[in-house]
Amino acid sequence: MQLRYGFRLYPNGPQRSALARAFGCARVVFNDALRVREDARAAGLPFVALGDLSKRLTSAKKTTERAWLTEVSSVILQQSLRDLDSAYRNFFDGLKGKRPKTGPPRFKSKRDTRQAIRFTANAGWKITPGGKLRLPKVGDVAVKWSRTLPSTPTTVTVIKDSAGRYFASFVVETGPEEVLPPTTPEVGIDLGLGHFAVLSNGRKIDSPRFLRRAERQLKKAQRSLSRKDKGSANQDKARLRVARAHARVADARREFHHQLSTKLIRENQAIAVEDLAVKGLARTRLAKSVHDAGWSQFVTMLEYKASRYGRAFVRIGRFEPTSQVCSACGVQDGPKPLHVREWTCGACGAVLDRDINAAVNVAKAAGLVVSARGAQVRPGLVPAQRDEAGTHPKPRPTTARQAGIALL
Repeated sequence: MQLRYGFRLYPNGPQRSALARAFGCARVVFNDALRVREDARAAGLPFVALGDLSKRLTSAKKTTERAWLTEVSSVILQQSLRDLDSAYRNFFDGLKGKRPKTGPPRFKSKRDTRQAIRFTANAGWKITPGGKLRLPKVGDVAVKWSRTLPSTPTTVTVIKDSAGRYFASFVVETGPEEVLPPTTPEVGIDLGLGHFAVLSNGRKIDSPRFLRRAERQLKKAQRSLSRKDKGSANQDKARLRVARAHARVADARREFHHQLSTKLIRENQAIAVEDLAVKGLARTRLAKSVHDAGWSQFVTMLEYKASRYGRAFVRIGRFEPTSQVCSACGVQDGPKPLHVREWTCGACGAVLDRDINAAVNVAKAAGLVVSARGAQVRPGLVPAQRDEAGTHPKPRPTTARQAGIALL
């Protein structure tokens, strides 16, 4: 499978200027090609193929208006054309129902806070013996190597984010040598807001709420930005402060997701989660908390790490009544308000924790081997039947409430 590894870059002044020039050239080529295709569509002409766009680019370099395109690597310009072609392909596939719908390609602005260029093997980039990244017509850029690459990368994408940071993103191929040894436990996960995740084995992981914690700092930085004159240098500095504050929140959330997902993958042979309607929940009054939790990012990490390390990953339908079914006897007694965190089954009398019961039902719906013990079943006081009066039925097994795992 293909994986992407990201590392922080630290270009010097001339290298930042060269990268800015490369970002600008790639943006202009993208916009020029988009304009050609839009003009052809408006005139009723056939769709302009990628080969024709490449020929137009070669001709444009010989004109005085676009002669400065020769100052950057030609590979990143060709990759910009391929990015446009991919955007059109995704748009047409969305119209055909082959993938989720996306809008048509749009023109890029030089005021976009995120810029990216891509170098393939044809560009001649390489990692120097000194550990620097050599980019054509840019130079040897310092890299903070936080880990080793599992194989030789095929492409590298240089990214400048909204906080002014530079990153190198490598695409590498990984083989079956990373498969973990088999293990026994299988777990279902119920994602929520009160607790970030509740496992079918009874463990609860608290929600870090990174955005809520940093809200005061973010408000202060945003208030300072709103008071700056539009277009001034002070406004640019204030905008960077806001972007860096948001970047710290996003980095902390991503690190939490990585550590938790890796821990769950290593400890369990199979993992089941519910397919949540995140877009719908993000339109409710809980929108800020939903975005702060980042469920989609976490589930995506679980999915690709399960594939990478030889684990089983299952998504169950979002309409599965996991909160309405008793995990002990399987009786469904209808929906319950959100404030009901513990309920008693009317059929068997078991007292169930709402979240852990849902996690057990998620695992059962996915076909995993789990026990209702994980649902913290506790026998309730129910009247005995006439034919059972005076008997001594076998006691039900109980489990003590387990504490959540430590914050990763």
